[in-house]
Amino acid sequence: MRAAAYTYNAVAETTMKQKRPRPYPRPKPERARSGPPATFELQAMLRAAGLRSTAPRVAVLRHLTDVDAPRSHAEIFDALGGQGFDRATLYRNLMDMAEKGLIGRTDLGDHVWRFEIKKQVAGHTIEHPHFVCTDCGTVSCLPDTSIRIARGSSSPKSLGGRDVAVQLRGRCDDCD
Repeated sequence: MRAAAYTYNAVAETTMKQKRPRPYPRPKPERARSGPPATFELQAMLRAAGLRSTAPRVAVLRHLTDVDAPRSHAEIFDALGGQGFDRATLYRNLMDMAEKGLIGRTDLGDHVWRFEIKKQVAGHTIEHPHFVCTDCGTVSCLPDTSIRIARGSSSPKSLGGRDVAVQLRGRCDDCD
């Protein structure tokens, strides 16, 4: 039986331990503050909420950041169904993101859930009222509208809390 001969190569060991410099610096992604969020930002939002970053979730978040009013599951499917996502996948993802607090889920009295991105400033979620047209059913956000609710002695205690949704009904400009 022959013993294997091993040689020690000090030069090879030192070169293996050295880190090779990158041929170019890794660019840091940047975007303008006024534009829509980039894909990596949407992925970071999902991961921060404890959700995996999947193509349907990123697509739903991108769609909800691009629109200016809450959207129903059917409207979201109409917009994203052409990308190969089925109704059940989109619905499960909407419910998961609503449960984790990434998006808000609102019923405007017609028994249809509508979803929208929860807007935050300095870590606080900004709540805003919605306007529903009584003729055409159009829903729009009223983010610049300030409504103050004063609780009377016979009012429910929930009016003093943060879980109050305000909905204004009337005729929109197009129907007037």
